[in-house]
Amino acid sequence: MPGWAIKGELIRFKDMKQVLFILMLLVTLPLVAQTRKVQNRPYIDQRRWHYGFLVGLHTQDLEVRNTGFVTAEGESWFAEVPEYSPGFSVGVVGELFLHQHLSLRLVPTLFFGDKKVVFREASSGAEHTQQLKSAYLSLPLDLKFSAERFNNYRPYVMVGVAPTYDFGVKKQRALLVKHFDCYLEVGIGCDFYLPFFKLIPELKFCFGLADLLEKQRTDLTDKGLEKFTQSVGKLSSRMIALTFYFE
Repeated sequence: MPGWAIKGELIRFKDMKQVLFILMLLVTLPLVAQTRKVQNRPYIDQRRWHYGFLVGLHTQDLEVRNTGFVTAEGESWFAEVPEYSPGFSVGVVGELFLHQHLSLRLVPTLFFGDKKVVFREASSGAEHTQQLKSAYLSLPLDLKFSAERFNNYRPYVMVGVAPTYDFGVKKQRALLVKHFDCYLEVGIGCDFYLPFFKLIPELKFCFGLADLLEKQRTDLTDKGLEKFTQSVGKLSSRMIALTFYFE
């Protein structure tokens, strides 16, 4: 009985602490909500158009679908992208005001990077490696959904599509990718209002909608490379980008 009494007292004491914590929150939250700072550049978001530039980092990836093709010599090659390589991006941004919480952005951007594709033969373990260097010109058109501004920051989410053209495609390789792709983009970011400009870090995820694999290899003079193309059924591009906008 004494043990149960002590246990009951401990439970009640714990409940009291929870109630006190909730009461403290109810008291302090209104005070926090009333704390306001001087807003930097208070009317910048109400302009019909705003412009800026961007720099960023990104990683490129390929989703590879293998076919299990077996050559006349009994070889079966499987491809994968074993690691991520960092790249960088530069561009400009133009933003059109649509509503207090909604804007439309056009973001012409150049992405420079590469991807390493490794082929492994199933029985012997032999490897063949190919570097796919890329220089993308991307023209994203994004919708930006912003929360209410509080002091000098304003979080948002974005979604958009980004047609791209790859200037870095090279022929006479094991894999040949197509020049054109189109990405579906989703991301999050936050506007930070500084005294002389607005800084906007953004993290977005890009999913390629097209099959990039060029299956008709009329460019090949070394027919021994055809087995690699036949071993892959589909290539889809993906990318993660961390971007810093300056407006």
